[in-house]
Amino acid sequence: MATKSKVLVVGGTGYIGRRIVRASLAQGHETYVLQRPELGLQIEKLQRLLSFKKQGARLVQASFSDHKSLVDAIKQVDVVISAISGVHIRSHSISLQLKLVEAIKEAGNIKRFLPSEFGLDPARMGHALEPGRVTFDDKMAIRKAIEEANIPFTYISANLFAGYFAGSLSQMGSFVPPRDKVHLFGDGKLKAIFLDEDDVATYTIKSIDDPRTLNKTLYLRPPENILSQGELIGIWEKLIGKELEKTYIPPEEFLKILKGMDYKLQVAIGHFYHIFYEGCLTNFEIGDDGEEASKLYPEVNYTRMDEYLKIYV
Repeated sequence: MATKSKVLVVGGTGYIGRRIVRASLAQGHETYVLQRPELGLQIEKLQRLLSFKKQGARLVQASFSDHKSLVDAIKQVDVVISAISGVHIRSHSISLQLKLVEAIKEAGNIKRFLPSEFGLDPARMGHALEPGRVTFDDKMAIRKAIEEANIPFTYISANLFAGYFAGSLSQMGSFVPPRDKVHLFGDGKLKAIFLDEDDVATYTIKSIDDPRTLNKTLYLRPPENILSQGELIGIWEKLIGKELEKTYIPPEEFLKILKGMDYKLQVAIGHFYHIFYEGCLTNFEIGDDGEEASKLYPEVNYTRMDEYLKIYV
């Protein structure tokens, strides 16, 4: 059996990063987690790092402001996974990865780099609305740097995190499902793809030593989780035994609501337009430059959304 790669997770205390650390440990990889001095007095993040250490991960001190420390950290592993934040409503750090690319290039030993993506495929979002397209433009700048440096890569297109989009039934301004009234975008019939975040991490780690995903985009499209917003709401209605009062938001009204929001919210909420009015997650076939995760890894028993939503009942 081939030796499993040693993995360095950057952003390991974050929303998806902590799940990637757990998945890497669970799948038997020697797992390193970057510990940055910038952590300062963020006690919760420090305690999360220490909990990883208890589970068998190794903590590596390095800083984005210290190039040599990054190179030294990278030289200890085979694979680097970045999960630093790309969410504008919190911190947006995507461009910091350019420093990571430089360090990987100098280290010269990395078999695979997975930059922080884990959402919509930025290569398909050149037409995205302003100001939301900044997220995709930033991610494409990282891809350009990776490819120009000839760094082996895998890009993960994880579509919609269930915690953000399924638990809320894709409502704006809430992360819990409504019990009386619900808003639908357009007719609520365009298909989207919802992923339990733990499954995103599992598929991500499965891809890192797989030659089939080398220099490709891995699309996470578990078939039973390809659902319209209307179907997702139907699952919730069945679980609570009640039909919700529905309001349908036409595209022009949505765009009007969007313009009234502050910048950070416009960046985040603007993506709803492409997902639910254009169907951007499912309106294309995966080409030669991509693979589909549930086909490559049928052994993963991914969480279906009816199961996922039960905890909210």
